Amino acid sequence: MMRRRFLLQLAVCLTLGLMAGCQSAKQPEYQPLTARFFLEVRPGDAGVPLQLPVSGVTIMVGAKAVLVEYDLVNAELAKLDLGPCLLLQLSPAATRDLYRLSVTSLGRRLVLVLNDAPVGARRIEQAMPDGAIPVFVEAADAELPSLVMRLKRTSADIAAAAGKSF
Repeated sequence: MMRRRFLLQLAVCLTLGLMAGCQSAKQPEYQPLTARFFLEVRPGDAGVPLQLPVSGVTIMVGAKAVLVEYDLVNAELAKLDLGPCLLLQLSPAATRDLYRLSVTSLGRRLVLVLNDAPVGARRIEQAMPDGAIPVFVEAADAELPSLVMRLKRTSADIAAAAGKSF
């Protein structure tokens, strides 16, 4: 009887140990925040409508993002004349892509989408050679530091997974 109980307890302990060892990769302690930019289409071109949450402005954009979360290397909170905004910094390759895109897309808007939700837009007023995109998001100013932190952590996790450093 003692032996049977011992074997049963041993089996339970081994099973629990194996189950604990089979857990997948550690989950991040934060909610990842992926940033993507979509480019406004020219008038008359087919596009997908994205509506900004506060202003209700609807912008027709191309179906494919022109810049994705893998292109983002840093996020900061910036204070401009019009108020606080997100300042998103791109990788060197994405900076070159943005420059070429901005030269050919003057007057159109880049729409920032965070986790598949449009949150802000930036009009392309001139060529953008430095890879920094300031975007006023339609969110409370108090939420911006949290967004910056989540974007930074997500970018760092993506770079670590890809084995890159910038």
